[in-house]
Amino acid sequence: MFALMQSTRGEALHLAVDAATGLRAVIAIHNSDRGPALGGCRYLAYPDDESALADAIRLARGMSYKAALAGLPLGGGKAVIIRSAHVADRAALFEAFGRFVDSLDGRYITAIESGTSPADMDCIAQTTRHVTSTTASGDPSLHTALGVFAGIRATAMARLGSDNLEGLRIAVQGLGSVGFALAEHLHAAGAELLVSDVDAGKVRLAMEQMGAHPVASEALLATPCDIFAPCATGSVLTSQSVAQLRCAAVAGAANTQLSNLQVADQLESRGILYAPDYVINAGGLIHVALTHAGEPLTAITSHLANIAKRLTEIFGHAQAEKRSPAAVAEMLAERLIYGR
Repeated sequence: MFALMQSTRGEALHLAVDAATGLRAVIAIHNSDRGPALGGCRYLAYPDDESALADAIRLARGMSYKAALAGLPLGGGKAVIIRSAHVADRAALFEAFGRFVDSLDGRYITAIESGTSPADMDCIAQTTRHVTSTTASGDPSLHTALGVFAGIRATAMARLGSDNLEGLRIAVQGLGSVGFALAEHLHAAGAELLVSDVDAGKVRLAMEQMGAHPVASEALLATPCDIFAPCATGSVLTSQSVAQLRCAAVAGAANTQLSNLQVADQLESRGILYAPDYVINAGGLIHVALTHAGEPLTAITSHLANIAKRLTEIFGHAQAEKRSPAAVAEMLAERLIYGR
């Protein structure tokens, strides 16, 4: 773990066990120079403890980059609660996690993530104030979707010469809370939707409400389209999957889409423009950060405009420097975080 922390320039790794509730949790703080580390809490089963630790460390770095490029005075962190087969009292488990968060004295602020809900955040709020995404805070996924929609328009402008999405074929992989809301925005803008999801009911709803065309998950990558929007699991872009793509650009809401940075170069060599995930999907972070700071809805909506502006800046640098947008985004983020 020390090697991974050093390679990602991580700052701290905290572990907690609570025998009474069965809590086994990790909090990784990547950087707190710009402000407290903010990042979601995952509640998932892992094949082993090392996988959970690596997930937290890797995702914490992404949160630092996301906050920096979104122009937020925050560092990056991530929490993982290792989910066991049986939990006697979920509320007590998350209250115990809240005590763990509180023990860090505000260096880390937790939020909703995979496997957690606003109700879980409400439980955490019983034992710490360093939490957002509670039921009173509103749903951040709606602002994530709005930010991704704006980012897709910026990507279309950079790659296709227009931000008018009418008539474009856009493949949306994953119809969760963000993916479905994004599909609604794309449909309203006149895009033709190709959709896939493991939940057949969500696909059927998209067909009924948006005239979407269903495509089997395993076939979506190779289906011709203008823009591929991954909105499900991470690491969807591998050397094998990129070789299958038949699109002009990749721009979606999923976290950690690239299995490694070399894949970004493969996309570039194929002429496929990539919108770095931690830039385009920053709307949720903007929501939870500004809500936690007590800012009004108008401030959140206004700040979302930074997503398209930052992407346009990254695409411009990438074109001028003959580098992938992923490499440019990483360089800009590290300049903001480390001052170089």
